[in-house]
Amino acid sequence: MSNEIRLTKKDRLAVAWRHQFLQGSWNYERMQNGGWCYSIIPAIKKLYKSDEDRKAALKRHLEFYNTHPYVSSPVMGVTLALEEEKANGMPVDDVAIQGVKIGMMGPLAGVGDPVFWFTLRPILGALGATLALSGNIVGPLLFFFAWNIIRIGFMWYTQEFGYKVGTTIAKDLSGGLLGKITQGASILGMFIIGSLVQRWVSISFTPIVSTVTQADGAFIDWSKIPEGAAGIKSALEQFASLGATGLNPEKVTTLQQNLDQLVPGLAALLLTLLCSWLLKKKVSPIIIIVALFIIGILARWAQIM
Repeated sequence: MSNEIRLTKKDRLAVAWRHQFLQGSWNYERMQNGGWCYSIIPAIKKLYKSDEDRKAALKRHLEFYNTHPYVSSPVMGVTLALEEEKANGMPVDDVAIQGVKIGMMGPLAGVGDPVFWFTLRPILGALGATLALSGNIVGPLLFFFAWNIIRIGFMWYTQEFGYKVGTTIAKDLSGGLLGKITQGASILGMFIIGSLVQRWVSISFTPIVSTVTQADGAFIDWSKIPEGAAGIKSALEQFASLGATGLNPEKVTTLQQNLDQLVPGLAALLLTLLCSWLLKKKVSPIIIIVALFIIGILARWAQIM
């Protein structure tokens, strides 16, 4: 139709440029929402002509949002396509747009860190550092230009890919494709988050459950360790065979060790589920963070953790 409003390449480039500053107004309550809203402003101005529609669009894009800043681009591309279809009268509501954002940001966040932070940047950094150590000015320049060329190119082309795919998704709303994608992305995101709980959440209960005097030979008798290098060698050999429990005559068992024998990481999982439940109850993330700080300090003071 001739009266349809479409985002031009110039409009999408303006969004992509702003999207590089996604973390510019990061906050503890809604995280990257300010940077996301700032990024999409050029598209909102192009798609909606009335102040009421523009205000409504900005309001729905100030909701919670958080993912890896580079892999956020395909999410932006899909969102641009959905906003475009909404502006042209397609039955795309606010819940659908926010659902796609939330459904995609979780799985993509789990991909961004290992690809960019743990693989690409260390490789380029090591290559640049190797050249720099030899006195070659190309080293830091190589890292700077290679990193930014890859980063900017990836963000632009994945945004374009999301924009093209997003139009298809919007046109297939009646077939339920949008709901299936959102549901599948949510399941994958929860799976990734669950696998990271044990790694990123650490709780250790320090109360001592039992203290047992070990038999001779089950621990290192430090009085019989010879001096010098021979003593160090002997201690290391005994430690390798006895383990950490062989350092002292008494074997101390803590509450955390008993819990780990039953279900490793149970406390971390329960804490994560509790925080998720509180967030569903509309408890502010800031209140949860402050409460965790207070509980941690009191538990440390009481020698519980």
